[in-house]
Amino acid sequence: MGKAGKGLARQRRHARVRAKLAGTASGPRLCVFRSLNHIYAQVIDDDKGHTLVTASTLDQEIKAGLNGKAKSARAELVGALVAKRALDKGINQVVFDRGGYKYHGRVKALAEAARQAGLKF
Repeated sequence: MGKAGKGLARQRRHARVRAKLAGTASGPRLCVFRSLNHIYAQVIDDDKGHTLVTASTLDQEIKAGLNGKAKSARAELVGALVAKRALDKGINQVVFDRGGYKYHGRVKALAEAARQAGLKF
């Protein structure tokens, strides 16, 4: 399977996952996107179509502490940051959207760090 086939397969998996879950005002969706070098997380209210909270490896708060760390360690920092920001906005319950990726590696590290920081899935 070539690169286009992998991306298309992930989009199809993501569509299957999204058909089964949606973020509401009481339980918004924690969506993860993983690129080759970075990881992004958003807390989204699908009823209104608004992004409530974001965090990524490009954020200035954690960018200085990323040098020399492995990608999964970077994902843990992003998970803790998105959880902290969500809790500051009064969001403590979310629905986890893995974005068509396996629950493994960076995605798992981000989710577990968010749980440890206080978010409930």
